[in-house]
Amino acid sequence: MPSTSGPTPGPRPDIVTRFAPSPTGHLHIGGARTALFCWAFAKAEAKRRGSRGSFMLRIEDTDQARSSDESARGICEDMAWLGILWDEGPALAGAGGDPRGVGPFFQAQRVELYNRAIDELVRAEKAYPAFETPAELEAKRRQALAQKKTYRYDRAALAIPLAERLARMASGEAHVVRFRMPDEPVAVQDQVLGTVTYAAGELDDFVIRKADGLPTYHFAVVVDDQAMGVTHVLRAQEHLNNTPRHVALQQALGYPTPLYAHMPLIVNMDASKMSKREKAKAARAAAQAAMKADAALTPDRLAAATGVAPATLGAFLAQENDSAEVAQAVAAHLKVPLPEIEVADFRRAGYLPEAITNFIALLGWSPGGDVEKFDRDFLAEHFDVARIGKTSAKFDRVKLLSFNIDYITALPAGEFRARFASWCAEFSPELTGLDDRGFALLCQAVQPRCKTFRDAAEQAGFLLSEDDQVPMDPAAVQKVLLRGEPRGADVLAELRAVIERVEPFEPAAVHAALESFSAARGLSLGKVAQPLRVALTGGTVSPPIDATMALLGKRRALARIDRCLAAPAPR
Repeated sequence: MPSTSGPTPGPRPDIVTRFAPSPTGHLHIGGARTALFCWAFAKAEAKRRGSRGSFMLRIEDTDQARSSDESARGICEDMAWLGILWDEGPALAGAGGDPRGVGPFFQAQRVELYNRAIDELVRAEKAYPAFETPAELEAKRRQALAQKKTYRYDRAALAIPLAERLARMASGEAHVVRFRMPDEPVAVQDQVLGTVTYAAGELDDFVIRKADGLPTYHFAVVVDDQAMGVTHVLRAQEHLNNTPRHVALQQALGYPTPLYAHMPLIVNMDASKMSKREKAKAARAAAQAAMKADAALTPDRLAAATGVAPATLGAFLAQENDSAEVAQAVAAHLKVPLPEIEVADFRRAGYLPEAITNFIALLGWSPGGDVEKFDRDFLAEHFDVARIGKTSAKFDRVKLLSFNIDYITALPAGEFRARFASWCAEFSPELTGLDDRGFALLCQAVQPRCKTFRDAAEQAGFLLSEDDQVPMDPAAVQKVLLRGEPRGADVLAELRAVIERVEPFEPAAVHAALESFSAARGLSLGKVAQPLRVALTGGTVSPPIDATMALLGKRRALARIDRCLAAPAPR
């Protein structure tokens, strides 16, 4: 059978990989790992061969009910932020294009191509229209369940003569098109797992075109891989059971089979699936705990506070939906963090993209030689499918945070300032009101001890409170100000006059004044700094005390000290 192809392509690279997400939400961190490996393989393998490699981004949007342009753009932006730039695909963020003429790169724009291939299969009786209604199929499934059997389509449509099938299909009668799976085993040659064989009859005649006229994922991906010249398919092991379907389709259409490499799954440290549903579970648990602790917090009141429709929130609490939007609204109101699952979550949390790509490159792959820290250039040179593991990779959030700390503290001061400012503009705009001097001083104070940009912003939170409304930690007030000998409140009262005389009110001068005061009173610097810290920030943790004071300025610092001295008891 002649193969179906799209536009006549230009010169084909020797290596073509692709990442083909469905635009139904944000980019999952597992999808980012797949994209990174596909990108790295195209670069590294082509370099080893002395040939050309291309990494393609294709948007699989045939599920029109769930797909959106916003999600497609978000996926592109997440990949670009990570530095995983595609050679071919949607033109965005300086990436993409169609140098070989194999586009468009949105499957919804390629339906005619799929229909031509489906028509070929139907005429060759390798696929067939089936006219059962959903209710009829459901009845058959229930019957199989009652008999404790696995339901597989029974090929009832093949009892209809071919001519009649074609006529009914041409008349517009509602139908799907099913692929006729071969009656012999299907072998998948996998570069990671070896040969995986599926017995005849293990897979039923699956749908390749839905009743709405759009192809299923299984069919569109096979046609597109051929038309776009994809040579290697790297994807997660959860797709392995799809691959025999794809291999059977390739054989029926007369297509060559790309080389497959199925990568290990990414799981949580307890081996549970790393799923977007974790956000819903965390938000739901927080809501239930809050309502249990406060009888006045009813579902209706929580709905009003979060702006979520009562019926929608009720369904969420009853586990009838796992809406990410509801989860975010509930978490924001209750001020509880949600687990980072998608790239956008890590970006919002203030992780650096180079820390993330370094970390996820190690999820199922290793360069060997105990090497762990490397950049994308290293990966593009050394990535090799042979070093992909077979067992699930555990997503160690402690290790990722450690990576991020190393990367963020190693940034040159100017780069930290620029990147933190960019992050603040998007996620913490309240800090953008600092003048250049203040922001530079803040960056200098927080960079050596911050874990993420979010952590850096939280360290600066004391600047945002009104001086007469600083929230005081009762435990800190009791321990630091009201106990000990001398009491912190007494040290603070004596110290006030010293602070008032400091000029210029810069970190070095403040530090010198505090050291001189400490030495003169025979106190450790901590005995002086902690009462000040509680007075200025309400707690015992802040940037270095000299920087904290300089950031506030003399007027605000004295105002906070005076407020604390006037009422040092817990508020």
